[in-house]
Amino acid sequence: MVVNLNTNANTSLLQIAKTFGTPTYVYDTSIMQRQLNRMRAAFTFPHRIHYCMKAQAHPAILRFFRSQDCGLDTASLEQVQFALQAGFDPKEILFTPSGTSFDRILQVHELGVMINFGNIEQLELFAETHPTVPVFLRFNPDVIAGGTANVSVGHSESKFGIHINQLPHLLKVIKTFHVEVKGIHVHTGSDILDVNQFVVSSQRIMNLCQHFAKLEFVNLGSGFKVKYKENDVETNLEQLGQRLKDEIEKISKQLKKELTIIVEPGKFLVSEAGQLLASVNLIKQTPNATFVCLNSGFNHLLRPMYYNAYHQIVNCSNPTGHAKVYHVVGYLAETDTFGWNRKIPEVRVGDILVIKNAGAYGYSMSSNYNSRPKPAEVMIHQQKVFEITRREQFSDLSHLYNHISF
Repeated sequence: MVVNLNTNANTSLLQIAKTFGTPTYVYDTSIMQRQLNRMRAAFTFPHRIHYCMKAQAHPAILRFFRSQDCGLDTASLEQVQFALQAGFDPKEILFTPSGTSFDRILQVHELGVMINFGNIEQLELFAETHPTVPVFLRFNPDVIAGGTANVSVGHSESKFGIHINQLPHLLKVIKTFHVEVKGIHVHTGSDILDVNQFVVSSQRIMNLCQHFAKLEFVNLGSGFKVKYKENDVETNLEQLGQRLKDEIEKISKQLKKELTIIVEPGKFLVSEAGQLLASVNLIKQTPNATFVCLNSGFNHLLRPMYYNAYHQIVNCSNPTGHAKVYHVVGYLAETDTFGWNRKIPEVRVGDILVIKNAGAYGYSMSSNYNSRPKPAEVMIHQQKVFEITRREQFSDLSHLYNHISF
């Protein structure tokens, strides 16, 4: 089904809710395009953008980024397979495993995709049987960066990457097995606000370049913070771009060759482009609070409960109503709060609420908890709305158990 949109944003969302029902995820490619353009304008050095697929892996979104000449950052064999189905060339895909079995790493290699090794043991196993295959290496720079502890992944106690203190042992393995290192990689966390944190981790990875004679790429990961509400702060991309340019020119001069920088934004590209539409099932008054109960829960959007993430919530049906304070909650037999003490125009049963910044780690982290079906997904592209995922039905869930008989 394809729907032509009204030009008014609020009316358009109500139109989508009426046409496709709720809960429904809505993605706008014009915002993805805006974010891509902004990043390319800020990074004036030779670079490639690899979209971080785990943020939102729908084939329609993958095809959009392929049309924009982006590569892909993948984290599983299945993601690699979906990427190839979406039309990406294997050379445009980087596979960064985390605790993945070695046989799966070999399967990814057989698909022609570059492996980004984050531990020495598996690198050694791979080099023994594939001595001429170039690789990437992921390093742990021992830098604490990111918004909260569970999204900071570049510190000394993180499971990710080869710690920089392991460099002497790593270099012995590389020399012994004649490993060709084509690229090195670092990623320190998400929601990085302080440009200096990003620059420090970048400097540490660039200081390693001198050890790899055939190096072509330096992958700086991502973690750029986006705005979650009005007047919120975000990563200053323009300032970061200039700081990185200075560092890149310095290391290129030392090495006497030009390196290509890779960045792997996920949330930065799709977070603001996505919204979750949900209907109000119930208004519940208690002695201490007024609860707005939606026909959704953390089975559809986990981030508020898992990361304590803030998502702005808007009453699309009554935007000019008298504001009241609500707890906005879900329909699960669990604590599944979307927002505490939110000042929202008066909410009524049947109203459509919009949860913003839901494009990243929303549907991709959804589940069927409480035996609830997953929502629909639609994409806005050039003022037209396309249904890209139909809403799950009970039959979609029940067929999983139909083969069981005892």
